[in-house]
Amino acid sequence: MDDDPLPPPRGRGIYLLPNLFTTGGLFAGFFAIIAASQGRFGAACIAIFVAGILDGLDGRVARLTNTQTEFGVQYDSLADLVSFGMAPALVMYHWALMSMKFDGTTLGKVGWLAAFLYAACAALRLARFNSQVAQVDKRWFIGLASPAAAGLMASAVWTADSLGFSGEELRYGALALTVVAGSLMVSRIRYSSFKGGRGPKADRVPFVALLVALAALIALWIDPPITLLVVSVLYALSGPVQWLWRRRATAKAAVP
Repeated sequence: MDDDPLPPPRGRGIYLLPNLFTTGGLFAGFFAIIAASQGRFGAACIAIFVAGILDGLDGRVARLTNTQTEFGVQYDSLADLVSFGMAPALVMYHWALMSMKFDGTTLGKVGWLAAFLYAACAALRLARFNSQVAQVDKRWFIGLASPAAAGLMASAVWTADSLGFSGEELRYGALALTVVAGSLMVSRIRYSSFKGGRGPKADRVPFVALLVALAALIALWIDPPITLLVVSVLYALSGPVQWLWRRRATAKAAVP
């Protein structure tokens, strides 16, 4: 009796596919830094959002092709640090925070220190996520995810730039936004990951969610920067609002 022929081994080239998406996201983040240094803030912000899209695709491609590797996980984190840590910080610095030097030497240092704070918080957020990935409930992010924080920063710059506001005019608002976005990343506030619940219905979403997504796509087509800013702000606020709501409910339940 002849032995059953073994299936041919799968080529190693397929492992390149998810890493190519990761490399594309890294390139977009690097391009955003270069564009911001040249004063092309609209292009820089678009590049950060492109990096976000590619970041969402690389993991899905790896799961669909069954090519998840520890190398890919670590490479993705390093790329995220550039695209969602360094890039937004430097875009905000070149657009607005650099102008704080006109208010004095001390405030000039505060400007670049705020940009560094954001980048450091992104690094800490990514390190914490990697160290706790097997322990946390996948329905939630602990702290604002770095792509969402980057989207908040980029959409704010893109919207203000498209409306004709200069970073110098809004430098104090930019300073506050940078510090708040960085702080939310390292906070313990829970954010929905939109990955559904548990069980056989985990991937199902209510019909109204499809209508909301359709309305968002239409608004995105009409005015991309403002739409992205509104979505980013609402998501960033959702965590603190839910935290306050849970605290209020807990306090009411504790009252006899």
